[in-house]
This record gives sequence, structure tokens and C-alpha cells, in this order.
Amino acid sequence: MATSTDTSVSARPETGLAETPDATTEAPRATSNRSTTPGSEGFKAYIGGQWAERVESVPPAREQASFAAERRARVSAAFPGQRLIIPAGSPKQRSNDTDYAFRAHSAFSYLTGWGSDSEPGAVLVFEPTAGGHDVTLYFRERAGRDSDEFYANPEIGEFWIGPRPSLAQVSGDLAVTTSGIAAFDAVIRSVDTATLVVREADAAIAEHVDDARLRFAAEQALSTNASDSAFSIEVGSEHAPDAKLAEVLSEMRLVKDSYEIEQMRLAVDATQRGFEDVLGELERATSVQRGERIVEGVFNTRARLDGNTVGYDTIAASGAHATILHWTRNDGAVKPGELILLDAGVEVDSLYTADITRTLPISGEFSAEQRLVYEAVREAADAAFAIVRPGIVFRDVHAAAMEVIAKRTAEWGFLPVSAEEALKPDNEHHRRYMVHGTSHHLGIDVHDCAQARREMYKDGVVEEGMVFTIEPGLYFQTDDLTVPAEFRGIGVRIEDDILVTADGAENLSAGIPRTADEVEAWMAAKRG
Repeated sequence: MATSTDTSVSARPETGLAETPDATTEAPRATSNRSTTPGSEGFKAYIGGQWAERVESVPPAREQASFAAERRARVSAAFPGQRLIIPAGSPKQRSNDTDYAFRAHSAFSYLTGWGSDSEPGAVLVFEPTAGGHDVTLYFRERAGRDSDEFYANPEIGEFWIGPRPSLAQVSGDLAVTTSGIAAFDAVIRSVDTATLVVREADAAIAEHVDDARLRFAAEQALSTNASDSAFSIEVGSEHAPDAKLAEVLSEMRLVKDSYEIEQMRLAVDATQRGFEDVLGELERATSVQRGERIVEGVFNTRARLDGNTVGYDTIAASGAHATILHWTRNDGAVKPGELILLDAGVEVDSLYTADITRTLPISGEFSAEQRLVYEAVREAADAAFAIVRPGIVFRDVHAAAMEVIAKRTAEWGFLPVSAEEALKPDNEHHRRYMVHGTSHHLGIDVHDCAQARREMYKDGVVEEGMVFTIEPGLYFQTDDLTVPAEFRGIGVRIEDDILVTADGAENLSAGIPRTADEVEAWMAAKRG
């Protein structure tokens, strides 16, 4: 049963931060040169009292708590006898003393069930036991209103950022044992050479773990023969065992559980609403100089209304910008007669995201050349989708799409060789017009499972419960002399989110029109 361990935290009068020997709690960025926060004893005494009693209720475990517990059990079984440290991470600085919105590291959220409401600086620790692991979630609990942290610390004080949860509330909510962050110092002091950490989640914690492992290894070397240590004691040496932890956590996410699949459906549904919102504002986008930003803003508004935020920077690429694969400046004009490529996804509060692309004729109708290119891309997407089922190899999805891309570009006379010649591994002339891959796994990261081994990813066998994209495209640059002038500046991508079922596949985003005729009818209906 999950329990809550309360760790008392004493506050320094000048900073309101915990008295801890290590850097697990850091002072807020300096503001003393411009601070006007009162510091008199009279003020401190007055602001610390006469507050209504805080009624604290411990919530029942959230829906995903049982799924997170099962995931933790699998991780425990994979690393018997080893301490595992999975940080949530800390806010990333945007400028001076302002940060980007915090998003917990995906591995941390996957193993805790804590999503958009995660506490920055939290750390999940697997402590080895004879029967597996004891798991504890460490985070910085809110300070009392009698502490100047409450009103004088703009990074974590509730007067500044709003209510924060107690240890007991988080323990009940996530069904996991919790402890104050000050107690995490003892974990660092206990680190040995078998301890593993998710390095990319929090550089400061990774450095603390590295230092502690080096100290442990050095002490062992002085007292025993440590040549069989799992880790080198060279400073800066590659940490392959840490990479193994990241690899296992990535590969666990290749097959989604029922909760994850439901979250993906919610993300796709919200994304569809975002695309429909964009259609309703497309005419307004044509009336301003930087119309792409109208498109971006409209979609991002939907993402904030129906989810946490966007799952990645929205690509609103109009005209020739559509030939730039990751165009996110979105500062171009939206001109009738051209296409606009919208690649966008809503990240819901559980942090699962959709990733969908549609390419739309801004005037509502495709030109002959635009329709030709669009339908070729759609044909490639359909060919890839048609082969998806458990048992195929993941890379074959890309190969199916490429057969169509090679065939069509050869028919149009764009290639110096036949489609058959172009498809040979030593040639691939058709890839000039589509240099990216056709599919990637999707989930709590837009490019999910990124640290999985090649034999589990590109060369892996497709299984029921996997979710990935199918997103072929054709991109004809404005200065590409291998294509006729009337095709230059046309960029088309169609991207859908695919769930592998027991005997085939389901296109989760099929509700967003896909064929050229459907897109034109959809746009006409939205415009009235």
C-alpha cells in the first residue's frame, strides 16, 4: 500500500529554501537588486497568520495509476538489485528569470502517471530489495504560510504560482509512496556503481549520480579489487548501463496498453477539432501579411482548450514553405491558389499526443497539378496502410509507400531512370522528392520510443497495440530543375495516426477528410 512520508523542511529566512547539504534544492534566480518584497518582522508576522484552515482531502487513485504500477513492476523485473533514478526534470530557462512551460520527462510520466500537473524537480527512485524494489516519489512539498517561501519565492511559492499538492495528496492520487525532496539527498549518498539514472531528464541530478558513483568506485578500488565494476571510474566515460535503462524504457512503450490507446484517441479527436477550427479562420488568414500565424494560433488555441498544449511546434506551411519539412517560423502569407500544409497535434493532459498532417487548397479547390501530386501522396499512404498488420516488419511500411512515390514520379518524367531502377538500394532517385521516412512510433512523445534498438524499431516486427504514423509526401523545391516549372513550389504531405489491431490496423485519424474530393467538400461545407 502506498504511504506518505512527511519530511520536515526548515527555511532560510533570506531565501525561504530548504536547508539541505546538496544541490537538490537551489535558490531562486537573483532578484534582490529589484525586489520590493517586504522584509520587516512586522510584515512577516502579519502575513504568516490569520489564514483560513486549509482543508486537505486525499483524492482516490487516478485512472492511470494502476497502469503505471504495472509498468513499474516490469521495470523492476528488468533491473533486479539495481537502484534506478528517474527524474521529472526541471523547468528550462527561456530568458533571465523566466522559463518555458514545464513538461515532465516522458519516462517519468510513463512510470508515475503524472502528466501536465507534474511537479518540477520530482524524482522517482526504485530502491532494490530482496523481492524487487521499493518505489518512492520525491518532490518538494509546498511550504506553510508561515514560511517566507510562500510569498517571497516566485519559482515555487504558492502566492506566485498557485496551489501545490501535499505529499499525502500525491501519494493517494498516484498510488505511490511519496517523500519530501530533502530526503533525496540520502539517496544520492547511497549511490553505488550499480545505480542507473535517466541521464537526459535532469543534467544536475545526472551529475550528482556520476560524482557519487565515482566516489563509490574509488573507495572500492582503495579497499578491494574493483576491476569487475560495471562502470569505468574515468571522468566523462560513456555510461552504457544508463543507456540500457533508457533503451528498456523506450522499448516498453512500443506496445501501448488500453489506457494509452484511449489517450491517443482523445488526442486525435482534439486535433480534428483543431483542423476544423483552422478551416473556419482560413479566409481571415489570407487577409494579413503573416497569415500562417493565424493558422498556428487558431490550432494552438484548440490545443490549450482541449489538452495541455501542442505536442510539437505546429507547422503551418503555406505555398513554397510546404516544401520545407520542418517549417515552424510560420511567418508567411496565406495566398489563394496555393496550398497550405498543416502538421499539428494536440497533447492531452496525460502528455500523449497526436501527429496529423493535411494539405489544403487555400482557395478551396486544387489546381490540376496540385491534385495530381496530392492524389499520388494519398495513394502512397493508402498502399502503406494496406499492408499494416501484426507480423510484418516495420520498415516494410515505408517500402510500400516508396513504391508508389517512385512509380508516380517516374511516370511524370521526373526521374532519369525507371521506377524499378530507382527503387534499387544504390539508386533511390525518387527520394530527392521525399527525403524523410514514412513512419515513426507515436505516443507520450511525438517521436516515441526513440531509444529503442534498431532491431526493435525499424527492423522490428509489428505487434498489436503499436501506434505509429504513416506520412508520405512529395516536395518540389522552387529551384528544382528536375521538375517542370508548374510543379515547383508544391509541397504535399498526408499524415495519419495508425493503431495496429489483432488482424490489421485502424486509422485513428480517418475522420479528417483525406482524398482530394473529400477535402474540397469539407472546405466548402466549412465556408458555408
